[in-house]
Amino acid sequence: MYAYFKGTLAKKKQGSIIIEAGGIGYNIAYPDGMLDYIPSVGDETVIYTYTSVTQDAISLYGFPTEDALDMFRQLIKVSNVGPKAAMAILSVLDPDSVRIAIATGDTKALARAKGVSTKTAERIIVDLKNKIEIGDLAVAAEAKGELPVADSMSSKAAEDACEALTALGYGRKEALRVVSKALQKTGEDASSDELLKAALRELKTP
Repeated sequence: MYAYFKGTLAKKKQGSIIIEAGGIGYNIAYPDGMLDYIPSVGDETVIYTYTSVTQDAISLYGFPTEDALDMFRQLIKVSNVGPKAAMAILSVLDPDSVRIAIATGDTKALARAKGVSTKTAERIIVDLKNKIEIGDLAVAAEAKGELPVADSMSSKAAEDACEALTALGYGRKEALRVVSKALQKTGEDASSDELLKAALRELKTP
């Protein structure tokens, strides 16, 4: 219904903000962990929104970026994950951190959110892992220093190959195992593409 609101930030508190636009104050649910992304009360801002319409109410959920809104939309498509659970996740993890948690199978990170059980976290990972773009994930992981590799992955190429495998849905331990084998066969000077191809061959080997 509403793509975004551009107006004055009239109030912000835990769990919600009020945006004044066109002489009307809109109460918008907002992730606690993203309050630092918006300006001070009295300043103009833009909030990207999702409108939830139920039998009991019409609710607005707001985010500082379109990326955060897109992640919210993905999360609520998962079975048993409603707007409240999605907001709770985005209150403790930013969108890139959610992507990394999904790609690496990190249920503990997702389950840090209030009301999100380990079972729900597992469902999120299963449903969304194939929707994570490898290129975007690699950039996010590198920026955060959270590439899912062990100490034995000493080269950047090995790190990238392992990251690509986990993004494709393979478990972290399995990715580490086959990349280690690929390193032994290709040598330390192999590129990430060569390592990935060799690792995929290892996975197909009975």
